[in-house]
Amino acid sequence: MRHLMSPLDFSVSELEKLMSLASDIEKNPEVYAHKCAGKKLATCFYEPSTRTRLSFEAAMLNLGGSVLGFSSADSSSAAKGESVSDTLRVISCYADICAIRHPKEGAPLVASIHSGIPVINAGDGGHQHPTQTLTDLFTIHSLHGEIRDLTIGLCGDLKFGRTVHSLINALVRYPGIRFVLISPEELRVPDYIREEVLDKNNIPYVEVEKLEEAMPELDILYMTRVQKERFFNEEDYIRMKDFYILDREKMKLAKENMMVLHPLPRVNEISVEVDDDPRAAYFRQAQYGVYIRMALILTLLGLEE
Repeated sequence: MRHLMSPLDFSVSELEKLMSLASDIEKNPEVYAHKCAGKKLATCFYEPSTRTRLSFEAAMLNLGGSVLGFSSADSSSAAKGESVSDTLRVISCYADICAIRHPKEGAPLVASIHSGIPVINAGDGGHQHPTQTLTDLFTIHSLHGEIRDLTIGLCGDLKFGRTVHSLINALVRYPGIRFVLISPEELRVPDYIREEVLDKNNIPYVEVEKLEEAMPELDILYMTRVQKERFFNEEDYIRMKDFYILDREKMKLAKENMMVLHPLPRVNEISVEVDDDPRAAYFRQAQYGVYIRMALILTLLGLEE
């Protein structure tokens, strides 16, 4: 039995197989429409989510399976004090696979240790968001052709953004990747990412504060929102929330084939006027998320053949 806690749980060759499967699912959805008939996915979301939870549900339903679960801690026995490990022991009696999101870092790992079914980390605090990373990699692979020799700008909340942390960890394994880290001083990438991931792997990167300065050299711009739920006081959040706004004028500085990605939800860090730009790929990214989660469910259940 295998779980997914981190994007590093899959080797690069395994990720290639997963993306190849997702690509085939996109092209031939009817072939996979009944692959999970009789199987159940439990979605245990202790934190609010729209895209991640619904894309997991859509993925399982597209495969012919069914879904059960809860969408907030208040609607589960966590409100009565039940531990995550006990919850997963019980859910293992009801479902074949589980996707869990939790505000505490490491909670999905604890759940997996005590689970009788495969567990997928759907986000744990500011730590990891591996299926968003799989979505990001598949989007880059699908729209760019391959993952190599790219200058990738990560913009916004690089301190608390688990999507950014997961993506950096995954991308350093590909050749020719260079990062431009765009953030205010207060939201810079954590030291452990800089030292243990970037420096340790000799990955070239620069840290800048102005988005305009970075735009002309980027192949991919990965925007993130400043996350109110990660701040300890509202004053800091208000001061930071509008630090970056991508608009039409800034897009004029970018390459003609640059892609703009965003894990969503956005607040106002990408102006709606950018949505019609052919380089805006964030809604396509959300669709790719369903295909890659379908491929992941099939793989963890051993039904990928």
